[in-house]
Amino acid sequence: MKFNFEFKNKNIKLDIEKCESIFSKFRGLMFRKKSPCLLFIFNKPVRQSIHSFFCQPFIAIWFNKNKIIELKIIKPWRFFIKPKEKFDKLLEIPIKNNYSKIILDGIRKI
Repeated sequence: MKFNFEFKNKNIKLDIEKCESIFSKFRGLMFRKKSPCLLFIFNKPVRQSIHSFFCQPFIAIWFNKNKIIELKIIKPWRFFIKPKEKFDKLLEIPIKNNYSKIILDGIRKI
């Protein structure tokens, strides 16, 4: 599946795997050496935390109504990571994924 969003005045189009079930949301990037970008979808805005136990480094981008509200580079073995505002989508992009370079280059220009 494709997911589009705008970042630094660039339209980004990613191949993603949707995480909508409880199990897929629970597993996320855990125990995956190679992973696609994951898009977590919530029925209503939430402000729940994530962790990075058993995960490779990744970029977390939180959205509310398709607008980026926060972006963080997440290192392994961190817990209680959450944005300052409620969100309805969370995009996790593994650092080893080809798409992460576009985001990391944009972050460095901030």
